[in-house]
Amino acid sequence: MKLMRIGDAGAERPVVRVDDDTYVDVADLEDLLFTVPQEFRQLVDARITAGQVRRFAGERVGAPIRRPHQILCIGLNYRDHAAETGQAVPAEPILFTKSPNTLVGPYDDVRQPRGSTKLDWEVELGIVIGRRASYLAGHAAARDVIAGYLVCNDVSERAFQTERGGQWSKGKSAETFNPAGPWLVTPDEIADVSALGMWLDVNGVRRQTGSTATMVFDPYEIVRYLSQFLVLEPGDLINTGTPPGVGMGFDPPVWLSPGDVMELGIDGLGSQRQTVVAPR
Repeated sequence: MKLMRIGDAGAERPVVRVDDDTYVDVADLEDLLFTVPQEFRQLVDARITAGQVRRFAGERVGAPIRRPHQILCIGLNYRDHAAETGQAVPAEPILFTKSPNTLVGPYDDVRQPRGSTKLDWEVELGIVIGRRASYLAGHAAARDVIAGYLVCNDVSERAFQTERGGQWSKGKSAETFNPAGPWLVTPDEIADVSALGMWLDVNGVRRQTGSTATMVFDPYEIVRYLSQFLVLEPGDLINTGTPPGVGMGFDPPVWLSPGDVMELGIDGLGSQRQTVVAPR
């Protein structure tokens, strides 16, 4: 199933996409996706069978999940991306965080922060946690706590990230820095999460082409690993790293400016489009 949230920012309502034209309202069922997913699916199927569907009418598409308890990110998790940055493939996942209020819809503007000189893009596979978890024993247990997957753009300010000292989070947490969606796809609709093509264009020029096949740590290992250090909560979002082709990897580097348009997507998970706008 494909869970979406549509409506004005701050007033989105959850729906399940039936097709390009129609959806089922699930405002009264959303929490079941994270607590009793099988019941959620049965109730949604019953509504579709009963003809309880509505037509999209040009509503804004928001991020498909509510603001999460935390956004966790894995750095240098693609072998070919590590190579383009000149860094070694990590022996263990590199963890950093983004502020949860960076989350925006897949077609919302990305705002360049004040003082930004090196604004960059990163298409990423996002994992959404379905139930509270800690100390998971293995990949099977990790698989059972994943509610679904989605496209994320891990927007980054490289000067803030690498030249200002401290944590990577400093260059990752400006407003609008985590477009997500357009929908959350449940795991049963993805044949192999470790074989998904990924792409990102800037102003119509292909910049990133990759596959989750080159991940250093696959989604199940990431979830298992993180659960050894912190408690994962329902709705938590994990950004799992990016393939090669980020702006900082070019010679000379390519940075985003107001007016630039990013388009990006992952096989089976849909696509996004954002325009960069000037600082406030």
